[in-house]
Amino acid sequence: MDGVLVREMAESDIDAVAAVRVRGWQKAYTGLMPQTYLDGLSVEEDASRRREFFSRGLGDVVNLVAEGDTGEVVGWSCFGPYRDRDLPPGDAELYALYVHPALLGTGIGRALLDETRRRSAERGFPRLRLWVLEGNARARRFYERAGFVTDGGAETHKVEGAAVPEVRYAVRLPGA
Repeated sequence: MDGVLVREMAESDIDAVAAVRVRGWQKAYTGLMPQTYLDGLSVEEDASRRREFFSRGLGDVVNLVAEGDTGEVVGWSCFGPYRDRDLPPGDAELYALYVHPALLGTGIGRALLDETRRRSAERGFPRLRLWVLEGNARARRFYERAGFVTDGGAETHKVEGAAVPEVRYAVRLPGA
């Protein structure tokens, strides 16, 4: 997609980000999570939670949006310090990256990922880590093409009683 602009998310972007996130989950996780859970996701509820986060302040968390040619929000990423305690502190974590499902494969995700990496390196993080559903082959290929490798981290969450395994990826950042 030509003309992708990546910028920090504003409060006025919340509804669009919630739609991208929920539709992204519903597309990416079909067959990997219970369909009843995915069907029950609500853009309005997600937007409400996001407004609450925004009102409390984001601290070290950075939210980025990608705007398409017409200025509409077509992607979102969120990153900050690595959260799990299984590793020493100091790395960054990509908490989320979603692109409008109709625009997958157009370069929007790569633009968001590149800006996330650049900003993480600027903040002095040596590595960027992320978790991805083990069965999400498309996302795993995307991150592997971007230089991420699995680092041995694995965990399983339960979603409506179903096991949802995740694997962790990492990439060394410039200047580290």
